[in-house]
Amino acid sequence: MKSFFEGIQSLFVDFLFLPMDALRELELTNWWTANILNWIFIIICCAAMTYWIKQLNIFKANNEDEQDTTAHSFLK
Repeated sequence: MKSFFEGIQSLFVDFLFLPMDALRELELTNWWTANILNWIFIIICCAAMTYWIKQLNIFKANNEDEQDTTAHSFLK
């Protein structure tokens, strides 16, 4: 059973965490490049938030949004 868990350890440490180790070493030389994945996710989230707010404004302008104080019929 010990060799099974050592095999799992070897899989993660020797293979699956290699990209994270490379990013950790890259951070010492260039912080911006090491965090490029984070910046990409931030840009995607900002674009999604902008699109969502734009769509909410379109529904509000057409009076299609229902602003009822109760969310469900059983709360009335």
